[in-house]
Amino acid sequence: MPLPPLTTRSSFSPSPLRLLILFSLLFLLSPAITSSEYHQFNLDGKVLELDDSNFDAAISKFDFIFVDFYAPWCGHCKHLAPELEKAAPILAGLNQPIAVAKVDADKHRKLASKHDIDGYPTLKIFMHGVPTEYYGPRKADLLVRFLAKYVAPDVTVLSSDAAINDFTESSAGSNFPIFIGFGLNESTVLDLAVKYKKKAWFSVAKDFSDQIMTSFDFEKIPALAAIHPVYNERSTFYGPFEEKFIEDYIKQSLLPLVLPISRDSLKSLKDDQRKVVVTILEDETEETSKEILQVLKAAASANRDLIFGYVGFKQWGDFAQSFEVDKKTLLPKIVVWDGKEEYASVVDSESTIDGRRDDTNTQVWRFMKDYREGRVIQKRIAGPTLMGFMKSPIGVIIVLLAICLVLVVVVILSMFKEEPLTVGTRDQVDQGVSPNLHPELRGTVKQD
Repeated sequence: MPLPPLTTRSSFSPSPLRLLILFSLLFLLSPAITSSEYHQFNLDGKVLELDDSNFDAAISKFDFIFVDFYAPWCGHCKHLAPELEKAAPILAGLNQPIAVAKVDADKHRKLASKHDIDGYPTLKIFMHGVPTEYYGPRKADLLVRFLAKYVAPDVTVLSSDAAINDFTESSAGSNFPIFIGFGLNESTVLDLAVKYKKKAWFSVAKDFSDQIMTSFDFEKIPALAAIHPVYNERSTFYGPFEEKFIEDYIKQSLLPLVLPISRDSLKSLKDDQRKVVVTILEDETEETSKEILQVLKAAASANRDLIFGYVGFKQWGDFAQSFEVDKKTLLPKIVVWDGKEEYASVVDSESTIDGRRDDTNTQVWRFMKDYREGRVIQKRIAGPTLMGFMKSPIGVIIVLLAICLVLVVVVILSMFKEEPLTVGTRDQVDQGVSPNLHPELRGTVKQD
């Protein structure tokens, strides 16, 4: 019996179901395709504008990208913008280029919240996708030099006297402490150099003359020298060169012997667990103050488990007031601050010193002796004056919130007059801040 003839299709006729599946797949894939094609970032020296749609793509695109989270109404942000415009082409031209971008964090609040933005401007550098907050200078030339640190080698090898001098006087700049290992192998400091790269320069000197030994004030090798260009301070570590001991020396040497306390320098204490011996002066610029600082440096050298710092009442009165200091207080005054909300004063003493060198030596060392022996009274940071609080950034925010709350209550009362409401007070702690902590110490708003 003959077989039925075979039938063939001359063309493909997809069913409606197949077409639906095909179009669904294309629809699902189209955002990825569009995103890949659309986000073609160019490193042309211009400041990139980022938002929710392209932020992650930019972070993935560039190994190093510096991001300014700003608000259009912020005065500090307006001053920063032209500096970033100047710095962007220079940073783009580095051997290891750095892209510069900005995000309107006031408009893109979800993105800002994701990156813990709590003030403007907030500056972050993303290194291989990992963010680090930037606290350095904001002028274009200094910003470039500061950011170049992040893309520099972990350990710079110096092979001549000229290279050593050039590194310390020019290449490394003055914004970071510099560590130089004389007669040390690169591997000895490499791991710690990687760990503390964001805070210091690290190098090893292979070949150098006796003149360099004299210039850097070390007598033998191996030696690890720490240099603070801004404060003209140097110290030398002669071992033992085991990682634990080297790291202890590095941590102690990241700050100068006596730190001038300011809004910016307080940020450098963020990750340091040591307590701070705070000396409050009348005026930092007075000659007697400079003499007192020499005594404090000697005390700091003998007490490296503590940070020593000073502040002038004339230079930063609001900070000094946190330690019960006002215009009537006899200054200088010493306290030991835990870096948070508590500080210690010596028992039966106003903790003051005078400007005569002999008396200053005696009184500073007596203070340290009494502190070490536990003859102290623990106190809490004092709140600012009412006007000081009102003028502070957080004070303004809280006042505005209070006004809004009052307006809301008034509206509610007008809508429901038959149900009178009583409004209680809200403790500041409910707002996530301590009622006793001075606003400058809370770090809720970024300052220049």
